[in-house]
Amino acid sequence: MPLYSATLPAAADLYGDIEPAPKVRWVDYLPGLFVAGLASLASAYLAEHYGAPLTLMALLVGLALNFLSADARLLPGLAFASRTLLRIGIVLVGARITLAQVAGLGWTALAAIVVIVAATMGAGMLLARRMGHGAAFGALAGGAVAICGASAAMALATVLGERRISQAQLALVLVGISAMSAVAMVAYPILCHLLGFDDRQAGFVLGAAIHDVAQSLGAGYAFSPAAGENATIVKLTRVALLAPALAMTGYVFPQQGGKGPSAFRIPWFVVGFFLLAALNSTGIVPASVGRGATSLATALLVCAVTATGIRSPMQTLLKSGPKPLLIILVASALALGLACAVAATLL
Repeated sequence: MPLYSATLPAAADLYGDIEPAPKVRWVDYLPGLFVAGLASLASAYLAEHYGAPLTLMALLVGLALNFLSADARLLPGLAFASRTLLRIGIVLVGARITLAQVAGLGWTALAAIVVIVAATMGAGMLLARRMGHGAAFGALAGGAVAICGASAAMALATVLGERRISQAQLALVLVGISAMSAVAMVAYPILCHLLGFDDRQAGFVLGAAIHDVAQSLGAGYAFSPAAGENATIVKLTRVALLAPALAMTGYVFPQQGGKGPSAFRIPWFVVGFFLLAALNSTGIVPASVGRGATSLATALLVCAVTATGIRSPMQTLLKSGPKPLLIILVASALALGLACAVAATLL
């Protein structure tokens, strides 16, 4: 008897209300974890060898291996990677944040970042509803653009649950957000030069408008070292907004069967994110430990993305068509426009 049913299991089920945890031994997780880990290493090699975004390579390798989702022996490990490892990775993202870094931006820049994130995510929800894809998909796509790319998409998917967001929709957002982030890393610094922005202005735009962390920082330092430092702080401030964004998403889209605030719960990984960021802000965490936590977070999130790709059937993904990608494109354009307006008028 297979460990899982033939139905595609849920990769992003925060509350466990979609499918029960399988009754398996710890050794049953090893085959799926081995495959996900090996695929993640292959993704890292491809990303380094060809200079491509790591997240995009992880997803593409995972999608290329999605036929493995038919093997029941792999499903427990793949589910563990795309759920538990994801949540641990989200907590460890807090090691990138200190409250002093955020405060150093000033109230004007901080308020602008919050407005850009809220407007981008809200626009994604409105556009998705208008296009018939549902507000939940808009929150997923808009939130991924607004905060930190694929990491935000994976985190938001855990809160929304698979009753609202299918594996195919999540994979589509991950593909779109990775591709847009790669384009932005090259195009946005050129745009900042054309607009005549100085290091502070360019750093704000590149930190506030580019999706993934690595691409945002890469674009900043490509403009100048000073712009890179400013882009790092702005981008990490956006990452810090992941936790309240997840909390608000859980409020707007409560657990199935609940109504309003009574059904609202803050996920444990959100609390962990806040606690780790606060601990990192005290200065008692050694720099080597912070770097190690950041590297581990990247590795866990890449493994989770790879496992999600493996669990996403390509045929279902292709049926979605390119139309939902317009939501990512419009949200990206809005974030860029708002960031440039703030840089030109307030900084």
